[in-house]
Amino acid sequence: MVTGTASPVEVLKRSRTIAVVGASNTPEKEAYTVPRYLKEHGYRIVPINPSATEIHGEKSYPSLLDLPEDVARMIDVVEVFRPSAELPKVALQAVELKKKYDRPFVFWAQQGLENDEAKKILEENGIQYVMDACMRALHKIYVK
Repeated sequence: MVTGTASPVEVLKRSRTIAVVGASNTPEKEAYTVPRYLKEHGYRIVPINPSATEIHGEKSYPSLLDLPEDVARMIDVVEVFRPSAELPKVALQAVELKKKYDRPFVFWAQQGLENDEAKKILEENGIQYVMDACMRALHKIYVK
């Protein structure tokens, strides 16, 4: 697990709304089971998936930049289920989201995902991050 300036446990304790980039409708995928677990434990899930209209009963949006203002202003965490090579692209969207809404949030790359270029983008733009960590696993250990 790699943490930037954010404590994973503190993020889980203080956050309520999670934008899930790469959320999936495929039950065998972690991008399906982890958001479902988080929703079942009181978090609001905002799925981000360009090929889905709804995931876990929640409206899905094509990208972070397609979020309506009222939803974007509620995001506490941007959790990412995309390949490590795509993290810089998602980090740039997160930077735009922060600039547009002046909203502090944490960028969280799921377990197994890490990218130095994304870390640099986030650090240069004052966005805290956690990489290579599973929100569900940490929640079960430290928050539940």
